[in-house]
Amino acid sequence: MKKFAVVLFAAALAACNSQTENAGQPATDTTPTTETTATAYDTAATTTGSTGGTLSNMSPEDKEFVIKAGQGGLAEVQMGNLALEKASHADVKAFAQRMVTDHGTANTELQQLAINKGLSLPTELDAHHKSGLDHLNGLSATEFDKAYMQHMVDDHTKTVADFEKASQSASDSDVKGWAAKTLPTLQDHLRQAKEVSSKLK
Repeated sequence: MKKFAVVLFAAALAACNSQTENAGQPATDTTPTTETTATAYDTAATTTGSTGGTLSNMSPEDKEFVIKAGQGGLAEVQMGNLALEKASHADVKAFAQRMVTDHGTANTELQQLAINKGLSLPTELDAHHKSGLDHLNGLSATEFDKAYMQHMVDDHTKTVADFEKASQSASDSDVKGWAAKTLPTLQDHLRQAKEVSSKLK
């Protein structure tokens, strides 16, 4: 009987010691907390430069083209919206509506491409484009029509050249394909811009 009591006491003492050793160690919880999940998402967003895609391996030239195209497309839509408000000539308004529609579509396509490549497109105008927009906004209706259309001729002349180059020599096949797909529309914009501009002289 005494031997049984001693064994029972030893077992109880061992259990007590085990609990004491584990008391300073927090229980392991494999369920991620909201804070942990949010931090992981933020880190991924920072790494990729967007909310999706993977870290881009594009060449510096391709990246520059994509960012420049994004900035230009953003400017075309904002200037087009301004023209819809301020232009007095029907052809100018029609051209502006096409800018908003066509460049809006192209911007959406480019945004998806950028996400897939892990790039972030500009969300605000740079100093150059903002200066142009502010200048147009300060003009009267009659002055606006001529200035806007001349701006569209100048912008699309440069843009077409950039897209022609990218459609032929971009290293990334998706960038090259998008540039080639978009180029005919931009060439048509340039043709139409010259036609409308000539009517205003």
